[in-house]
Amino acid sequence: MPQAVWTGQLSFGLVNIPVKLYSATAPKNVRFHQYDAQTGRRIRYRRVIAEAATEERLGPSEPVHPAREEEFRGPSPESAAEDVLHSEAPHREEAAEPGAPDEVPWEDIVKGYEIEPGRVVTVTPEELASVAPERSRVLEVERFVSLRDIDPVHFEKSYYVVPQVGVDAARPYWLLYSAMAAGDEVAIGRFVMRTKEYLAAVRPAQDLLMLETLFYSDEVRDPKELWFPSSEGPPERELRVARQFIEALAGGWDPARHRDEHRERLLDLLRSKAGDAREEPEPEEEMPPSPVSDLIEVLEASVAAAKLARSEARRQTG
Repeated sequence: MPQAVWTGQLSFGLVNIPVKLYSATAPKNVRFHQYDAQTGRRIRYRRVIAEAATEERLGPSEPVHPAREEEFRGPSPESAAEDVLHSEAPHREEAAEPGAPDEVPWEDIVKGYEIEPGRVVTVTPEELASVAPERSRVLEVERFVSLRDIDPVHFEKSYYVVPQVGVDAARPYWLLYSAMAAGDEVAIGRFVMRTKEYLAAVRPAQDLLMLETLFYSDEVRDPKELWFPSSEGPPERELRVARQFIEALAGGWDPARHRDEHRERLLDLLRSKAGDAREEPEPEEEMPPSPVSDLIEVLEASVAAAKLARSEARRQTG
């Protein structure tokens, strides 16, 4: 059974309904790790300070909207990458090669934000906590709007809203559901999940309520930044033929008709190679570093050998 990502109350008027949120989607992206083609060992990344030359080569980071720069691991444990072919960043730490830069300890890492190119400000956990939304377990309905008035571009992620069992939540839950379904309206409100406040729309679906987290208005790009439509409409004859084509392909929406054929072909390819799979080698056991005393003894012996060789050379040439 999926784990609830939020537990609280859905409040409208004087009615509070104890509910739980469950992620409505479970992406099935095929995720790849990176391996050394020669040894078959997993590639890992390390936390090191970027050199100036590296930063110049990579260029400045892409600007991120301040409200969405840090998602604190996102809205749910089921969140996954958007790309089907995703090379997952390695996460397990391994010992550095000799001469490699020292890895930065976690306790020395701070959060920073580039307010403009070349200028970075850092913040402490206490400063972030001071501006974090107040913790709350209530999603309070602010208003009801028509679902047709919300452009789908504002929808971010879907959740099932389920009444909590054993607390007499079913009756008010079904009352709200039935009233909203009769009027084809959705409830708009805000709630706090983890450390982020979300704008949300609660809507009636098939046999239950659903919650959609919404992008704020300033997070939706203005299409006029990309394209201006022509002031003249298409000729009537072309419009009529286009409408005929649309009507010829019109039909009901059946999501089961649409499969991720690329993912299926990719999984078939991977299954066909199962016989060639090889075990990932265990990390090689590192040789313990020589004690300082041993190193000094080796150096002293080297000096003595060098002096002896020089003395022997002088004796032969003298």
